[in-house]
Amino acid sequence: MLYIPPAFRAADVPRLQDQMAASGLATLITVGAQGPLVSHLPLIFRPEPAPLGVLEGHLARGNPQWRDSDVSRQAVAMFMGPDAYVSPSWYASKAEHGRVVPTWNYSVICASGSLEFFDDETLLRDQVTRLTDRFESRFASPWKVSDAPADYLERQFKGIVGIRLRIEALEGKSKLSQNRPEADRAGVAAALRDGEHEAERSVAALMDRPDG
Repeated sequence: MLYIPPAFRAADVPRLQDQMAASGLATLITVGAQGPLVSHLPLIFRPEPAPLGVLEGHLARGNPQWRDSDVSRQAVAMFMGPDAYVSPSWYASKAEHGRVVPTWNYSVICASGSLEFFDDETLLRDQVTRLTDRFESRFASPWKVSDAPADYLERQFKGIVGIRLRIEALEGKSKLSQNRPEADRAGVAAALRDGEHEAERSVAALMDRPDG
């Protein structure tokens, strides 16, 4: 369960689903006999079955997570959005009373639910094709799975295990200085808007949204 103070709770399910669908890398967290198991991998979101949908991807067969995970316990897929350090010097209230400290602004989505693994080659081929098409679609000459030799693909499919996480709970947290006075929040957004890093500017863009 994700710790979310009320001011930071993002409860718009369709928006959270859209953010997952637009994301790239996710963090898959499961539990095994020896404790937590963690992998980073691209996941694709599918809206069915309703109401929350499923996430699909694959792990290397050599990754012990697929063998050692206790599938009777819920798994978590975490999607990190942009994040940025927040300096207390950006708060208007620093000059007023000085009772300010540093913090961090960020957004994150946690999808939890039942997890299954599969190694059927037809299912894997379909999944890898959809995953590839999703990320290659932005290129003028997108690479396709069928571009690779058939015997090479066959060996590659033997080296992966598919995963499917049926989402049973979806939590979103957008910590964007909502708990600060408006003047403090404006100062943070202005500083991040002029930040040298893309992530800082992305956090500012989230803060500038009407529902940010």
